[in-house]
Amino acid sequence: MQSQIEGKNPVLEALRSGRALNKILISNNMERSGSVAEILHLSKTRRVPVEWVPSDILKRKSRAGSPQGIIAYTSAKEYVDIYDLLEITKSKNCPAFYIMLDGLEDPHNLGAIIRTADAAGVHGLIVPERRAVPLTDTVAKVSAGAIEYVPVARVTNLNNTIKILKENNIWVIGLEHKCGKLLYEMDLKLPIALIIGGEGKGISRLVKENCDEVVSIPSMGKVSSLNASVAASVAMYEVLRQRMQ
Repeated sequence: MQSQIEGKNPVLEALRSGRALNKILISNNMERSGSVAEILHLSKTRRVPVEWVPSDILKRKSRAGSPQGIIAYTSAKEYVDIYDLLEITKSKNCPAFYIMLDGLEDPHNLGAIIRTADAAGVHGLIVPERRAVPLTDTVAKVSAGAIEYVPVARVTNLNNTIKILKENNIWVIGLEHKCGKLLYEMDLKLPIALIIGGEGKGISRLVKENCDEVVSIPSMGKVSSLNASVAASVAMYEVLRQRMQ
């Protein structure tokens, strides 16, 4: 369950203070003036997604009983910028190692990936603003505290971010089920960003087209593919194995 802030003034002050917010819900019968107009302006400036919903849905989601037409969901941790992530890697003096998530929507999967990322030496995660699970209390709990040690960059557009990574000489590798080339055939000691697709959907078409390589994990079973967090764990530890040799 996510923490939330209810009411126009509390949400406005949270935005003014720079507090990390995942999303803002606004009743679709609210006038876009006064404090609501300022909330919309600040949310756009701080790249916080806004969703307009029917007032009855907003009331059902309210925990305080008086949301005043607005509810904001808070992050369990502050996000970083993609350029901050690149600087963090430079300070480590070793090849970049990122995990990019495309459409992951299960908080338990995200928490498990963050936990493994910390153990495998990943420099940071990259997640999209929309159509992706945010950093909720559930994610933090499943990560078993690892969320405090793994930077997470939230970006507007994954394809633009891939371009930035390539400009910084980072090899972008997509992980897909039965796509031909095997993960184990890749030189993973290079600066890399591994892309993990969403549950059941995999990597989106355009993101896949922008990858330098698309690889798979060998499978002998009848089930279509591995769980996203399990696939990510296998891939992360293959990177670690190669880099420890």
